[in-house]
Amino acid sequence: MPDFARRLTRYCFRRMAPRLVLLAGLLLPGLASAQIQAPGMPNAGQSLRGPAIGSLPALLGNTGDTISTARAGTATAAEGGPVAVGPIGDPARAAGPATVVFGAALFTRAPPSATDSPNPNYVIRAGDRVSVTIWGFIEASVVGVVDPEGNLFLPQIGPVRLAGTRAGDVQRVVEAEVRRVYSQQVQVYAVLLNASQVGVFVTGYVRLPGRHMGAGSDSILDYLTRAGGVDPGRGSYRDIVVNRGGRTVARVDLYRFLLTGQLPNITMQEGDTVVVAPQGAMVGADGAVRNNFLFEVSGRSMPGRELLNLASPLPAATNVVVRGTRGGQPFARYVTVRELAGLPMMDQDTVTFITDAPAPTVRVSVEGSRIGPSVLIADRDTSLCTLLDHVAVDPVLANPAGVFLLRPSVAAQQVRVINEAMDRLERQLFMTVSSTTGVAEIRAVEANLVASYIQRARRTRPEGRLVVMDRTGRCADVRLEDGDVIVIPERVQTVLVSGEVSVPQAVVWRPDMRVADYVRAAGGFAERGVESQVMIRKASGELILEPTEGPAPGDELIALPRLDPKNFQIARDLLNLIFQSALSARVFMN
Repeated sequence: MPDFARRLTRYCFRRMAPRLVLLAGLLLPGLASAQIQAPGMPNAGQSLRGPAIGSLPALLGNTGDTISTARAGTATAAEGGPVAVGPIGDPARAAGPATVVFGAALFTRAPPSATDSPNPNYVIRAGDRVSVTIWGFIEASVVGVVDPEGNLFLPQIGPVRLAGTRAGDVQRVVEAEVRRVYSQQVQVYAVLLNASQVGVFVTGYVRLPGRHMGAGSDSILDYLTRAGGVDPGRGSYRDIVVNRGGRTVARVDLYRFLLTGQLPNITMQEGDTVVVAPQGAMVGADGAVRNNFLFEVSGRSMPGRELLNLASPLPAATNVVVRGTRGGQPFARYVTVRELAGLPMMDQDTVTFITDAPAPTVRVSVEGSRIGPSVLIADRDTSLCTLLDHVAVDPVLANPAGVFLLRPSVAAQQVRVINEAMDRLERQLFMTVSSTTGVAEIRAVEANLVASYIQRARRTRPEGRLVVMDRTGRCADVRLEDGDVIVIPERVQTVLVSGEVSVPQAVVWRPDMRVADYVRAAGGFAERGVESQVMIRKASGELILEPTEGPAPGDELIALPRLDPKNFQIARDLLNLIFQSALSARVFMN
C-alpha cells in the first residue's frame, strides 16, 4: 500500500507540474508588483542588478518623448523632453501664457540613423570607400579605400587624388585620370560607396551627452538630435559652438535656422566637440500673436523690435502689457505696439498682446422685407432713424411701422432677469413654513408642479426685442450697437388670436371688427379666459394691456389666463414668471 501511494504521488506530480509552473508564471508578476516598499528604497532586483540601461530610442521615448527615472519627485524639463505645440488655430492648443520654448520642436523626432549613401556635396577624405569599374580596351574592377595621403590606387593607372573631391564629382575626376592613359575605347564608372563614420562629442546642456557616431556629412542638427536635443529647461538654442583641436570652428544660432533656414556648412571630423551653452534670458509672448512661445534672448536683454519679429503679432493687436522684474521689484508697463519696439525686454518678462482700441464702426444686419444688402457697416454714433433712410424696401410688401430691433445685450439682460425671478420663486417655494400637516402636503404637491415649470422656464431663450416704433409709426432715435439686427416685417392682412381661446388661429383683419369679434372668430374664451384679461402685441413688439380699439393687421391678440384668488400667492408668482418668459421669447404658453 505505501508503494502504491508513492507511485500515485509521482504520477500526480508529473501531470500537475506543467500547470503549476504556468500558474506560478501568471501569479508571480502580480505578486511582485503588489510588494510594499518604503518610499525611495529600491527593490531587490534593482539592488542586485543596478539601474536599468536602455537603448537610445528607449531613452528618448518615441511615444511621449519622456525619460523614465526611478528617483523621487517629478521629472525635470530635461527628463520630460521638448514639447511640440500646434498652430495658433489648432483647437487643442491651450491659451494663456507661453510654456513652450521656441525651437524645442526641432528635437521631438527620433534620432536619425547614419546613412550609407552620402549626399553629392559630401567631400571625400581618407577612409572613404570608392568603387571604380573600367571596361573596353582594358577591364578592371576596384573597390578601394582612400589612403591617408588622399589617393586611390588603380591598377595600370596609378594613384588618383580623391581627397577634397565632392562625392558628385568622383565620376568626372576618375574618368579624367583614366583618359590620360587610355584615350579611346575605354569606359569608366566610379562612385563613392560609403563615407567613413566619425565620432563627435556632444556635451553641455543636452539630454544625453557623450560620443555619438555619424557621417561627416551629417549636419549639427543630426548630432544634437542623437544627443537627445537641447535641454529645453537649461540649454541654449542660440549659443552652440563646434570645437576642433582646441579652437572654435563654428558658432550656431538655431533661431537663424528656424526663421531663415541658415545653418553653418561644416563637415564634422573625428574628435569634434559640440558644446551647448547655458540657457540665456527668456521672454514670453502670448495673446494676439501667431507665435505663442518662450523666446531666448541672444544677450542680456532683447529689444522690443526683435520680440515683434519673433512673436509676429496679429494685425488686431494694438497694445501690450509687459510684466516682469526690475531691480528685484515687480514691474508692469502698458504701452502700444509701436512703443514696445523701443522697450528693452529682460529675463522672465511676459509680454501679452491685446486688442484695446474701440472699433470706429458697428456691424448691423437687416432682415425681413428688404431690397438692399443684409449687412450694413455704420459709424458708432449712427442712430436707427438715420440708418433706416438708407434701407430700401418695397412699400407694398413691407410694414415700416412694425420695425423692431433684436439686440444681444437686451437678450442677456432678459436672461438675467428671468433667472433672478426664478431664484426668488425657488426660495419662496422651498422656504415657506407650513402650519399644519395638510397644508404641508398640499405645498409639496404644488412644489413639484412649480419645479417642473421652473426647469422649463430656465430653458427659455429670449430674443432681445427692442421696441423702436410707437403706435403712429414714428421711429425712436436709438443709437445702434454692434451686432444689432433690424427686422422689417412683411405687411400681412391677418391677426393672430392666441392664449385662453378655444381655437387659437389667425383671423383675417377687417376694419370694422373689435376685440370681441376676433375672440368669437377663435371660438370664444376658454375656461380660464375672461374679457378683462386681454392684451394686444403690435408687430413692433409694443404691448397694449387694456385695448380700447381693435388690433391692426399683423398684430397679435392674446387672451391671458384668469387667476383664481383662492390659490396660493406662489401660483400668482408662477404665472407672472411664465408670462414674462413668454414675452421675452415671443412665445405664449397656454
